[in-house]
Amino acid sequence: MKMQQSVEVTKTAQYRALGLSTFAFTICFAVWTIFSIIGIKIKQDLGLNDTQFGLLVATPVLTGSISRIFLGVWTEQFGGRIMFPLQMLVTAVCVGLLSSVQTYEVFLIAALGLGLAGGSFIVGISYTSRWFDREHQGTALGIFGAGNVGAAVTNFAAPFLVVALGWETTAQIYAIVLAVTAVLFFIFARTDPVQEERRRTGKRPVSAGAQLEPLKDIQVWRFATYYFFVFGAFIALASFLPRFYTGAYGLELTTAGVFAGLYSLPGSVFRAFGGWMSDKWGARMVMYLTFLVSLVVLFTLSYPQTSYIVSGIEGPIEFSFGIGLSTFVGLTVILGFVMSLGKAAVFKHIPVYYPHHVGAVGGLVGMVGGLGGFFLPISFGLLLDLTGVWTAPFMLLFIIVAVSTVWMHIAIRRMEHARHPGLEQEKYLSDVPETPLPGPTDNGLHQPKATPS
Repeated sequence: MKMQQSVEVTKTAQYRALGLSTFAFTICFAVWTIFSIIGIKIKQDLGLNDTQFGLLVATPVLTGSISRIFLGVWTEQFGGRIMFPLQMLVTAVCVGLLSSVQTYEVFLIAALGLGLAGGSFIVGISYTSRWFDREHQGTALGIFGAGNVGAAVTNFAAPFLVVALGWETTAQIYAIVLAVTAVLFFIFARTDPVQEERRRTGKRPVSAGAQLEPLKDIQVWRFATYYFFVFGAFIALASFLPRFYTGAYGLELTTAGVFAGLYSLPGSVFRAFGGWMSDKWGARMVMYLTFLVSLVVLFTLSYPQTSYIVSGIEGPIEFSFGIGLSTFVGLTVILGFVMSLGKAAVFKHIPVYYPHHVGAVGGLVGMVGGLGGFFLPISFGLLLDLTGVWTAPFMLLFIIVAVSTVWMHIAIRRMEHARHPGLEQEKYLSDVPETPLPGPTDNGLHQPKATPS
């Protein structure tokens, strides 16, 4: 296949790049969410409240989010083959140092360093997108994004490592695996087509200022808002659910980790399917599906265990309503599935609309999404401490999705009205053809098709 950069790219090279970047991202994501498991033990050891625990879990997400901006810019300049291993090695050092930490304040500082693992996302997005044309980028980036399954890996495996070896040894194992992955990636990965073209022609990389220019576009921020829920809330719930299951249902840590993993797994692996759906039917349809199903599921999950007393004919009638454990787990699986579709749909747009600014634009969108993963766990902890209701975090997510859905629909209506002024009088959103049907003329012939703006 021929890329825009005129560098010949084979299928083998594409699969190599996609496979290596997806594997590396999976390992990074597993490291990024490690506090969802070891944090529970640290909470017990230090006697932390839910707000402090939420801040501890969220702190790595802060670094992983903010770092995406400059990591994206650097990847555009220096290439993913250099930036990916470098980012992983620095993170591995920070993870390995966790075992020597003793106080809560120092844990927060260490968590900032660990959070660099989350920056791997934009490095991989930029690197992977350069190997595929726009007709296949949605599927390819969806497959890469399935590396979110690293959260499920941590939820499934880390509890057993913690129980058997302790959280300190678990952190050391994670650091070693991450460092080995960095070395393997550098050995087996190849320089991407853009970097190869620059070497061949002597062309200099685009400046950081030029890369950041598209961030003035309101459309970029609209994508970022969507990602705040589909990714930010995904990260937040992946970190929160083990704590929820141990507290609300009294489960052991290993069992809670498995059930949380059942949420993280479809929330990761089906991202590739979401990319395929976006390529085939359009990202807009996928986003509507994501938001509408999420509204139904989150409304159900947010309903607390409730007892009612009704004044009956023969006296008070008492009954209760609540969601059983199996039903709750099943609903989280559905939620994870549709969120994975939404994550792929958001990033389908970026290399298409901004093919020369994937790092910067993707970095901003990823940063805003990641900030959702930072602020939401803290909010969850605050809600638990203030309300004492286990389902309060799901109430918050329901409100976020409701606002996002309304905002997206209004934005789409405005875009359609701008393209087709005749829709101003319509009350309901309908399918709009790319080109309006021609109308008859006085001589009975049809007018030529109008060119959409």
